[in-house]
Amino acid sequence: MTRNLRSAALVLKDGSIFEGEAIGAGSSEISEPVIAKGEVVFHTGLSGYQEILTDPSYAGQIITFTTPHIGNYGTTRLDNESSRVFARGVVVRELARRRSNWRSDDSLNSFLKQNNLAGIAGIDTRRLTRVLRDSGSMPGAFGTASESELRKAAAGEKGTAGKNLIAQVTTTKSYVYGTGKYTVVAYDFGIKTTMLNRLGEFATVYVVPATTSVAEVMALSPQGIFLSNGPGDPEMAHGAPAMIRELLGTGVALFGICLGHQLLALALGGKTYKLPFGHHGANHPVRNLATGSVEITSQNHNFCVDADSLATVADVTHINLNDNTNEGFRVRNENAFSVQYHPEAGPGPHDSRYLFAEFVAMMRSR
Repeated sequence: MTRNLRSAALVLKDGSIFEGEAIGAGSSEISEPVIAKGEVVFHTGLSGYQEILTDPSYAGQIITFTTPHIGNYGTTRLDNESSRVFARGVVVRELARRRSNWRSDDSLNSFLKQNNLAGIAGIDTRRLTRVLRDSGSMPGAFGTASESELRKAAAGEKGTAGKNLIAQVTTTKSYVYGTGKYTVVAYDFGIKTTMLNRLGEFATVYVVPATTSVAEVMALSPQGIFLSNGPGDPEMAHGAPAMIRELLGTGVALFGICLGHQLLALALGGKTYKLPFGHHGANHPVRNLATGSVEITSQNHNFCVDADSLATVADVTHINLNDNTNEGFRVRNENAFSVQYHPEAGPGPHDSRYLFAEFVAMMRSR
């Protein structure tokens, strides 16, 4: 348990209850009772908690870290993946009592408070993970309010299915990032800073809101178009598949990651579905079907592309070796490809960064 003695509890929609202690926002003894609610998921990464918490793809979710000791190297503003936290809360076994890293600006607990993010520590995260693994990700609520109030909040939470969360995370104004040789337009469905860093190595990136029209994009004379990661149900991103379908007709090189991968599939007439508990971690094995090599990848998604629904229009390029789900495809007769995982790796391994070189090669070929 942590040194914070204010009692808190986590309640899942199935009635499971876990007792712990409040951390982060609302953990002070003089604070009003706190309730945080959202879809509870688990993440298996050993590090990178700050990047995970600031990843816009976690909008609407409460993140459970399966690693038992979290916060030991503190936080630094340099590792933020967005301007603020979009996750609904954080669940840990034990919060580090002190930080130790030369890059650290502050503690994780202080970071949570500054970002108004509630958390709960002292939870049996092994038991919680087993529940989520066996029953699937589910709505839940935690905090310092009464058990009856938490149960009511958990019962009323709907999760992420059927929700368009992109509007909560996309930029409201276009901006330019990087000064590279190529011109790339990046649709911001919840884009991470690390993605922009990778793109900025070779491109001048025009980051545009999720609803930007094709005409506005083509007016920038792009050599490449990038479809970013983002949160929520891809089928709720109304208008995006039609826009991407029109972009495919321009012949401009197109690369999608995560939600961008799913939206490209929908643009081609494919289907997506929700995974039982999603893929959230930095150690997922993916096979590259072209080379036969296995890449260890960073992943964060609840929804997946139905590869069979694309059989006539695209070729599968990558598969997940844990469950054989689709991890990538290339569109036939088009300059377009996408992957479900995160080759920019923030946090995570760098096995798949070659995909950005493939994007460059595709732009160069035109």
